[in-house]
Amino acid sequence: MQFYLDGYRPGDPLVEDPHPSVRTRPAGLPGEADVLVVGCGPAGLLLAAQLSRFPEIRTVLVDRRPGPLEVGQADGVACRTLEVLEAFGLADRLVEEAYAVNEVTFWRPDPQDRTRIVRTGRIEDVEEDLSEMPHVILNQARLLEHLRQYVRRSATRAEPHYGVRVDDVRLDPAGAEHPVTVTVRHLGTEEVSTIRARYVVGCDGARSRTREAIGRELVGDRTDQSWGVLDVLAVTDFPDIRLKSAITAETGSILVIPREGGYLVRLYVELDGVRDAEMLRRGATPEELVAVANRILHPYTLEVRDVGWWAVYEIGQRLCDRFDDVPAEETGGRLPRVFIAGDACHTHSAKAGQGMNVSMADAWNLGWKLASVLRGTARPELLHTYTAERQEVARQLIDFDREFSALFRARPDGSTGGDPAEFQRYFRAQGHFTAGVAVRYAPSMITAAAPAQHLAEGFPVGMRFHSAPVVRLADAKRLHLGHVARADGAWRLYVFADRSDPTAGDSPFRDLCAFLASGASPISRSTPPGADPDSVIDVRAVLQQGHRELTVEALPPVLLPRKGRFGLVDYEKAFCPDPAADVFDLRGVDRDAGCVVVVRPDQYVAHVLPLDGHEALAGFFGDVLVPAPRSIRTGTR
Repeated sequence: MQFYLDGYRPGDPLVEDPHPSVRTRPAGLPGEADVLVVGCGPAGLLLAAQLSRFPEIRTVLVDRRPGPLEVGQADGVACRTLEVLEAFGLADRLVEEAYAVNEVTFWRPDPQDRTRIVRTGRIEDVEEDLSEMPHVILNQARLLEHLRQYVRRSATRAEPHYGVRVDDVRLDPAGAEHPVTVTVRHLGTEEVSTIRARYVVGCDGARSRTREAIGRELVGDRTDQSWGVLDVLAVTDFPDIRLKSAITAETGSILVIPREGGYLVRLYVELDGVRDAEMLRRGATPEELVAVANRILHPYTLEVRDVGWWAVYEIGQRLCDRFDDVPAEETGGRLPRVFIAGDACHTHSAKAGQGMNVSMADAWNLGWKLASVLRGTARPELLHTYTAERQEVARQLIDFDREFSALFRARPDGSTGGDPAEFQRYFRAQGHFTAGVAVRYAPSMITAAAPAQHLAEGFPVGMRFHSAPVVRLADAKRLHLGHVARADGAWRLYVFADRSDPTAGDSPFRDLCAFLASGASPISRSTPPGADPDSVIDVRAVLQQGHRELTVEALPPVLLPRKGRFGLVDYEKAFCPDPAADVFDLRGVDRDAGCVVVVRPDQYVAHVLPLDGHEALAGFFGDVLVPAPRSIRTGTR
């Protein structure tokens, strides 16, 4: 990590100096905001963390709960989510605290005695080279606390306002600076306040008041299938209690999810609509859920000593047709001002572990777009891409969840329409989806329709930038290339050099670097006056030579940018292959031609271009970014 750019100071480098406006900010709920985030769950706090990188943007968070979540709810953190959290410097902390899911076991009735279950399969949870990050299990409350601490350490020093319920959201499309008026009620005192905002994001769950206010509706199916979920400390003779286990018995199904700390375990217990009807009618107790678990686990037993959290829920797959306030027929002439994310716009079962992860992915997609528009670096039409991209992902999730749930509860006799052995095959086949790395965005203003994909087959346009090991030239440090991307709203140009000597005057790599340093480049055209040269477009180079064959002083100037108030040189822009795992081979980069991989601020590949594609590169960014010079809006706080 880099710090001390603008001067040495003692203390924790992770704690930023407060923005000047923090000192004069009045206490209590403000009357105006650039972005009002409704709901402080995973989506709301990830969005707040992203926006906290830009202290000139006034972000306000409200939540109807009386305080932070303490126990329960979601716990699975997918590989892709950890890749995102790495951009905030949080991945290592979560991995250290969490339970890592390494393998999954499958259980079904013993053919010799179908009242008993036996292990029938065991596979790796995440296939090799799917991600450098593991799949981990961590209490949602702990994940939220890490995000809150991140926001507290930022220059914004933002804190959520708890006990605040949204009563109404009114939009005046012709309104000037703050066209959205939100009426909120302070629970306990019943005091009513109004907040005028430039944008509102409803991350307020399946009963979202924000969604209702903009006329959106969750549409889909609710079923009569109910499940109990418990976090327990237990003594058991079930041998796979510390492995993720999918159990399908004659009497029901259980998903066993070991939890962090070495002792806690989560059980998702299927409840039978006939056998357990009376219990469901009057409301199940934890003791009754444990009894059902023991019925399914036979011949093994589970003696629960403590229940940390429990709930009963009904499976349903529901989805909104749009994730913003603009009617489909008006997208050409009206910009969105109110957005919804997470459970506010899509709901599904919990067993596949996708709810929290997809909700955070919604916020990750939206956050940089809001920041870019508010800071004046991107065209406002960028905001239309949020619904276009994320609604399709949610639709795919609903389809996946419907099939996953059906296969999970399929009985050995086929009575529910499937063979449980099929579930194991399906689980393996859908590993990319459950890990969160299967998302592929369609062509748009920020995703090229006709890339030179053959130059980098391992970086598919529209999909997340798949990291790989490299060696940093300046200090010989081995690291992952994708980890150089911070949650700072900047685009990345990963320039993969051709075979020729990168110091030679006629090198295509050298020609591209000269173009990027010129007045005709998208960097010069889009970087605001006085901003660091990599604040909008950040150039990184991967050379084919070993790190001991090259010298830093031979790098072109665009790879040695001067930054900060002292004009210090950033030496961390150039990389060489890791001898043990060459990125050119791992990701199918053409060694003879080289290429440019354009990556969005949310780490998705936007374009692949040849090294001499200067005009096409400038044209791509010309459709997205706003030309400089211009003044930078500071916002009201």
